[in-house]
Amino acid sequence: MNRRDFLWSGAAATALIVGTGAMLRAGGPKPALAAETFEVTKTDAEWHAILSDEAFDVLRKQGTEYPGTSPLLNEHRKGIFACAGCDLPVYPSETKFDSGTGWPSFWQEIANSIGKTQDTSLGMTRTEVHCRRCGGHLGHVFDDGPPPTGLRHCINGVALSFKPAAA
Repeated sequence: MNRRDFLWSGAAATALIVGTGAMLRAGGPKPALAAETFEVTKTDAEWHAILSDEAFDVLRKQGTEYPGTSPLLNEHRKGIFACAGCDLPVYPSETKFDSGTGWPSFWQEIANSIGKTQDTSLGMTRTEVHCRRCGGHLGHVFDDGPPPTGLRHCINGVALSFKPAAA
């Protein structure tokens, strides 16, 4: 391989990477559910005022926190996990389990607490879950969880707050 061939190979690889990235971004995260209406609505500035930058990115821009970074991953006390945006209880501690994925995981939500939409970002089809009251993106649900539901709600810890049960 001569220098010219090497440079063309590098240019082609770079174009492929850049093009793939652009394609994924085009089908990537969208602002939270513009077609639905929610009980709790705020402007981006109002959300920024009450959420950390990381929580804003996840809840309002459908981002994802880095795996293994949430303190809630190792939260094992009895209590309720609530939406960090509007404080709606969404998951009981009794349904939390260690999925080994690096995100808090649950096999069942609290009744009437979440909504679901089809997410086709990242070149795949997944079921996205969001808070039914404020539309905040929580994570995704998969069908590889434990009994009794067989579901794994893979949830961004930054999208949740934890309220321990009264002693």
